[in-house]
Amino acid sequence: MTTPKTTKSKTAGSGGTKATSKTKAPRAAASTARGRKVAVVPPVDEEPSGVDGGDAEEFDRFVEAQRLALLGEREAYTRSARSLRAEAEELAQDREPGDVQFDEESGEGDSMNVERERDLALSAQALASVEEIDRALARIEQGTYGRCEKCGELIPRERLRALPHASLCVRCKSGGLSRR
Repeated sequence: MTTPKTTKSKTAGSGGTKATSKTKAPRAAASTARGRKVAVVPPVDEEPSGVDGGDAEEFDRFVEAQRLALLGEREAYTRSARSLRAEAEELAQDREPGDVQFDEESGEGDSMNVERERDLALSAQALASVEEIDRALARIEQGTYGRCEKCGELIPRERLRALPHASLCVRCKSGGLSRR
């Protein structure tokens, strides 16, 4: 066991000294032969954090919670897509063919057309999200939910909680490239 050492150090600009306590911490075996320190990363136990970890009841509760979250997201995206499409159609109906202005106040063209195109693009994005969610719900039904579609490894629960429709692990999603 190490004992605390008390040392006196000068404080900058004060001319006085103050007592500080230093305690040596036990060193981890994290150095190389040359004395450089190396980061020690504890081994990651993939099984408990993955979808298959834990007992069957806990796994079933997790998958059911994910299914309910996916259904809620699906409903929200579907409503959003319908609303955006209806808004785009309303803008198209309100527009008359000769309503384009090219003056300083209105910019370079028809702003209603720009809004309509934006609404249609957002609606398409929402529908694409619905398709991803439908694929995740199908994976739940097939019993493959939580496995990477590319490499077959478990997708950590933390990732699935953050992105319930995730079909790839982080490594496969990032293309297997490390960020160094």
